[in-house]
Amino acid sequence: MSKKRRYFSAEQKVVAIRKHLLEQTPVSDICDELNITTTLFYRWQKEFFENGSRAFTKDDDSNLKKAEKENSQLKATTSQKNDVIAELVAENLNLKKKRGLI
Repeated sequence: MSKKRRYFSAEQKVVAIRKHLLEQTPVSDICDELNITTTLFYRWQKEFFENGSRAFTKDDDSNLKKAEKENSQLKATTSQKNDVIAELVAENLNLKKKRGLI
């Protein structure tokens, strides 16, 4: 029988790492509690320390992504409006030609 893969949220991983760092809980106890290997725990810890700076720049990144998304949506809307205006102008010119106004 194969083992079912378990997933841990980012919050769960941080709680485990903080428990080790702040409460001085041995890694083996944490791993037994979560039923994970020490290798996996140390991988989480390495990733936590390597990506620690993201905790301070997350707002800037999310604001930038939000602004870029809004910008692309506005460009798409502008393009659609320009297409509609071009169609209306062409139709208007054709009607004026048919009536002999041009």
